[in-house]
Amino acid sequence: MGWHLSILVMATTCFMLFPISDQSSQSELLQQLRKQLEYPRQLDTWGNPSSDPCYTQPTAVLAVTCEGNALMELKIIGDRITKPPKFNGYSVPNVTLSEVFVLDSFVTTLARLTTLRVVILVSLCLWGPLPDKIHCLSSLEVLDLSSNFLYGSIPPKLSVMSKLRTMTLDGNYFNVSVPDWLDSFSNLTVLRLQSNLLKGFIPASIGKADVLTELALAGNSISGDVPNLGNLSKFEMLDLRDNQLDGELPEMPTALVTILLSKNSLKGEIPEQFVQLNRLQHLDLSFNFLVGSPPEESFALPNISYLNLAANMLSGSLSSSLTCSSTLGFVDLSTNQFTGDLPACLNGNMNNKVVKFVGNCFSTDPAHQHEAKYCHQSHKERGSNKDVGLVITVVGILFIVLVLSLVLMASNKRSCQIVLVEQQFLQKHKQDNSTSGMSSELLVNASKSS
Repeated sequence: MGWHLSILVMATTCFMLFPISDQSSQSELLQQLRKQLEYPRQLDTWGNPSSDPCYTQPTAVLAVTCEGNALMELKIIGDRITKPPKFNGYSVPNVTLSEVFVLDSFVTTLARLTTLRVVILVSLCLWGPLPDKIHCLSSLEVLDLSSNFLYGSIPPKLSVMSKLRTMTLDGNYFNVSVPDWLDSFSNLTVLRLQSNLLKGFIPASIGKADVLTELALAGNSISGDVPNLGNLSKFEMLDLRDNQLDGELPEMPTALVTILLSKNSLKGEIPEQFVQLNRLQHLDLSFNFLVGSPPEESFALPNISYLNLAANMLSGSLSSSLTCSSTLGFVDLSTNQFTGDLPACLNGNMNNKVVKFVGNCFSTDPAHQHEAKYCHQSHKERGSNKDVGLVITVVGILFIVLVLSLVLMASNKRSCQIVLVEQQFLQKHKQDNSTSGMSSELLVNASKSS
């Protein structure tokens, strides 16, 4: 009840601040947006004050769609920009909009176009923290603010936008943790936050966003585990490339079509459950620390077309009877520790496949392989390292127990010494009192005798 009431209050506030615009005022607002954007060349066709932007001829970089008197879509794609490696939150000459630009004022103008369903404002050099008043675009279904200079946090009030289906904020400078309220969206199916400065863990609550079909967080500094997404029955695309994830691979939703997890620090083995991903087409686990042998059934998944396992620590030999799916067109096993013969179905020349396998210990193409002893030795070293790690752990635990025991014994010994000293002191005190009493009596008797 409280949640619905807060939504009602926010909606009322938006209505009061940004009244519904008629057609003439819509044109004025669009002209105002053009001015605030500092007259990008994409909007030159709006230069005639008498022209109606609703009748703008759509192009690849500009689209204005109206239904009746209602503005439904605003798409403006700016020129591609070269971003500086660092952005300190201030205007950068010839890179961002000028220092007189105020993102809050721009969003205030935009929010008055209350009938908008699609807002795509890409590469327009917008800069500043994204104000939460953008949630006043209550009819919005698609929001794309990619390749700008937005920074700070992602406004939590976005989650009240009940009609929002796609949110894309790629290529900005958001520098907080991944929001833990993403499961609050009622209809969000696509979430893209690639190439930002996001950090911390991916919240477990993302596993409750049951309408989500696509999650793209590549190119950030996210650490920890890949979240458990097993309950997302509609989930089709996961892109977490180029982060700092260091856990083991979890089981994945069976509806997945694309899994991109390259350039992390993932460890452990590839789960056997992956062979149940019958819709999977694209699997990239390259440049991690995965070990063991990959499930051979993964080469035969009915829809698999791209399989990249390069630059891991995978080992063992692949069965000569390995079966490859007819859809499999690209396989990369390079820079692992595979041994034995390359299975016939991975002979690219015979099967019209691109197959890469350099840097292993296969008997095929020995000029580009290590000697077999290299892979066996590496495997032994890993086992030895595991044993050493186990020994170190056990020794460490025993050392801690020993230290605690010694501390406890020392404490008990000290307590016993204190008690003994106290007892000796009391005994001596009694003796002193007894001696003192006898001397007094003798003195009294002596005085009587005299």
